[in-house]
Amino acid sequence: MDALAAPAEYRQAASTAFLRSHRRFLSFAAIGVASTLRYIALYSAIRPALGAPAANAVALLATALANTAANRRLTFEVRGRAGLARDHAAGLMALLVALGITSASLAALDFAHPRSGAVLELGVLVAANAVATLVRFILLRGAIGRSSHFQERAATTLATLLRLERIHR
Repeated sequence: MDALAAPAEYRQAASTAFLRSHRRFLSFAAIGVASTLRYIALYSAIRPALGAPAANAVALLATALANTAANRRLTFEVRGRAGLARDHAAGLMALLVALGITSASLAALDFAHPRSGAVLELGVLVAANAVATLVRFILLRGAIGRSSHFQERAATTLATLLRLERIHR
């Protein structure tokens, strides 16, 4: 390969990485929307019987396992049992963070507007879940991103960059 071809190869590698990253973000967002819709439906169904704090905890717990499994498979393209416990431990950490954020949001809402309606309560919970989703992405990317699948991709990218460096010398 000559030196003139190297920039095109580098651009192709960068473009592929960008598209993979963009697809990963879209997948995570779609799973997040689906999980939030399931959370809202479950929360709304059980809130009258359990009250807001318990309904929040139950709805988060019920959707967390499926969310982590879907992100593991679809967003991060990890299959098999390797790293499964580590990945779900990260999902559990994300659940605890989400529970803290949503519980604090419910408490703040109750303090600021003690007689708020269901629509406002759901709006606050959706906003709190959006913040928790950012934390979930960071935790899952950190845990699942260390899987051998991504180590292989990193090695391939590194090999390409080293090849390009040798060409430019």
